[in-house]
Amino acid sequence: MARSILLLGSNLGDREGLLDRAMEKLNEKAGKVIKSSSMYETEPWGFEAENSFLNQVIIIETDHKPANLLFTLQDIELDLGRKRCNKQYESRLIDIDVLFYGDEIINTKDLIIPHPRIQERMFVLKPLMEISPNLTHPVLEKSIKALFDNCKDKLKVEIFQKLNNS
Repeated sequence: MARSILLLGSNLGDREGLLDRAMEKLNEKAGKVIKSSSMYETEPWGFEAENSFLNQVIIIETDHKPANLLFTLQDIELDLGRKRCNKQYESRLIDIDVLFYGDEIINTKDLIIPHPRIQERMFVLKPLMEISPNLTHPVLEKSIKALFDNCKDKLKVEIFQKLNNS
């Protein structure tokens, strides 16, 4: 069993429901979800969009090897309605990224672990701080807390408050 840390994101449709369904499918197909951060409402990073994202970081225990885990995550995204486009950054129903896979370092055409822009993105670091502040990034050799403290990203990242429909 390996521990992998994943980032879930959505800025289209029922964002909260999509993150919940993604977690259900991860439990069914990828491994056991053992820890999750709060959901965070975040501004889009790297592009303009009308809708904010909901993002959440989770830790799973998985039997999948990294390449197979990536394939499984892409399959889950398709199950949830994701349509892939050639743009790197775009609005999406669901996005599931592998941030870490144990302390492995992988750099192939299809997969880079740890995710190469963790340290640049507050929407990744804030939920990571919530669930694993002392984790050491195996390439940068710094804790998540140190990366968080030195991140220059100033986009809004706030805990998501559900609307009270009373």
